[in-house]
Amino acid sequence: MNLLHIDSSIRGDWSVSRRLTARAAAAWRSAHPDGTVTYRDLGAEPLPHLDSEGGLARMTPPEQHTPAQRESWELSVRLVDEVKQADVVLLGLPLYNYGAPSSVKSWVDHLIVAGLTYDPTTQEGLLSGREFVVLATRGGGYGEGTPRHGWDHAEQWLPHGLSMTGLEPRFISTELTLAPSVPAMAELIPLHEASLAATEKEIDNLWLPASAQR
Repeated sequence: MNLLHIDSSIRGDWSVSRRLTARAAAAWRSAHPDGTVTYRDLGAEPLPHLDSEGGLARMTPPEQHTPAQRESWELSVRLVDEVKQADVVLLGLPLYNYGAPSSVKSWVDHLIVAGLTYDPTTQEGLLSGREFVVLATRGGGYGEGTPRHGWDHAEQWLPHGLSMTGLEPRFISTELTLAPSVPAMAELIPLHEASLAATEKEIDNLWLPASAQR
C-alpha cells in the first residue's frame, strides 16, 4: 500500500490544511503500518506552469521534442507515475482568492496526458480505482444562505479538472479557518471549531473498520 500525500498551502506552520493532511497521513499509517508514503509539497516547491517553451510537449511526438519540451514531458511522466503507484492520494486544498492555489492547477495540468492518464480513443480515464481524499479549507463561510455561497471555485473546479483521468475526489471541508485570527470574525469561532471538530472526526474514521468508527 502506498499513500501519495500532497500539500499546497504556502502558510507553513499556520496552515490548517497542512495540519489536517498530517493528521490524515498519520491515520493512514496507523491503519497500514507496512505501507509507504510519498510526499510532495506544492507550496514549498511549486511545479512549473505549462508555458510556450515546454507546454506543447503533450501535443508533440516525443521524437520531435525540444529540450524544454522534453523536460516538461519527463516531469509529467514522473507526476503521473506518483499517482499510479498510489493506492490513496491525499491532497490539502486551501482556498486562495476563491479558487485553488495555482500550484494545484499546475499539478492538474501536468496530469492531463493522452495515453498516460486517459485513452485518447475511448476517453476512458486511466487513474481510476484509487482513493482520492481532498481536505479543503476555507477562511470564510461559503455554505448555502451565506453572502458568498457559490464563491468557492476550488471545490467546484477540481472534479471537472481531473475528470478525464478517472480520479474522483472525496471532499472533507473545514470552514471559517480565519475566525481565530481575524478580530472581525471572532463571533464565528464556535462555528469554526464545530466545523474543524467534524472534519477531524471524519479524518480519524477514514481508514478504521466500521466497527471501530466513532
